[in-house]
Amino acid sequence: MTREASIIELGAWLQTPPGRYLLDWEQAQFDAAVADLFGFHALQLGLPELPGLRANRMPHRWLGAEQAAGSAAAPAAVQLDLLCDFDALPFDSNSLDLILLPHALELAHDPHQALREVERVLRPEGRLVISGLNPASLWGLRQNLGRYSPGQSPLFLPQQGEFIGYWRLRDWLRLLSLEVGAAHFGAYSPPLRTARWLERWAWIEPLGARWWPVLGAVYFLVAVKRVRGMRLVGLERRSKPKRTAAAPVVATHQHKTK
Repeated sequence: MTREASIIELGAWLQTPPGRYLLDWEQAQFDAAVADLFGFHALQLGLPELPGLRANRMPHRWLGAEQAAGSAAAPAAVQLDLLCDFDALPFDSNSLDLILLPHALELAHDPHQALREVERVLRPEGRLVISGLNPASLWGLRQNLGRYSPGQSPLFLPQQGEFIGYWRLRDWLRLLSLEVGAAHFGAYSPPLRTARWLERWAWIEPLGARWWPVLGAVYFLVAVKRVRGMRLVGLERRSKPKRTAAAPVVATHQHKTK
C-alpha cells in the first residue's frame, strides 16, 4: 500500500462514527489549548480534517501536508498553505511560535527525525501540541487483534501508520529539550462502529478520565521548547519602540495548493 493510499484511508475512516467521535474530542482539546497562546507564526502539520488553529489568534497561521501525499490528502473544502516533507521543514531555525502535530507522527517516514525538525524551527519557549492514537487502549488492542488474526477480526482503525506510545513519545521529547506540560487522554468508549452504540457509552468518558486515565484511545499533550541558560522575564521595564516581527523565511520550492 502506498503512502497516498494510507492517508486517503485515514480520511475515509475519519468520516465513520468512531472517526467523528475521535475528531470531536480532539477538536475540543486543540481549541482549548491554542486559544490563549500568543505569538506571530503558527503551523499545523497533517490532518487537514481537523482545523486545529481555528481558535488561535496569531496573525500568520499555516496548514501543511506531506509533500508525498499531494493535495488529494485534503478535503475539497480545505485550503492547504504548504506541501513539504515533515522531516525537512522549509522554515528558518527558531522561527515559529506554535506547531500542531495531530496524528502527523504516526504517518511520518521517520517520526523521530520529524520531531527533530520541529524542535529546530520552534522558537525558545514555543509550544508544540501533539495528538496520537494510544496503543495501550481498547482501540489499540482491537487493532492488534485484527492485525494478528486478519481472517477472524477485521481492522478497526486505518491500516497504515505506526502507533507511538505516550511514554515513548515523552522520552523522545525529553531528549530534544521539549518539556511536556499538560497531557490528557480521551475516547474511553469500547471500539464500537455505530453512532448509536457510541452514544450509549457516553457515560464512560468521565469515569475513564478519573479511574483509568492513561487507557483512552487517544492522547493529547502540550510541550514547551526549553533552552538551557535562557528564560523569559516578561515585559521589559524600559519601554522600547515596538517592531513588527518578520515572517519566517520559507524555501522557494514550497508549493501552494489552489
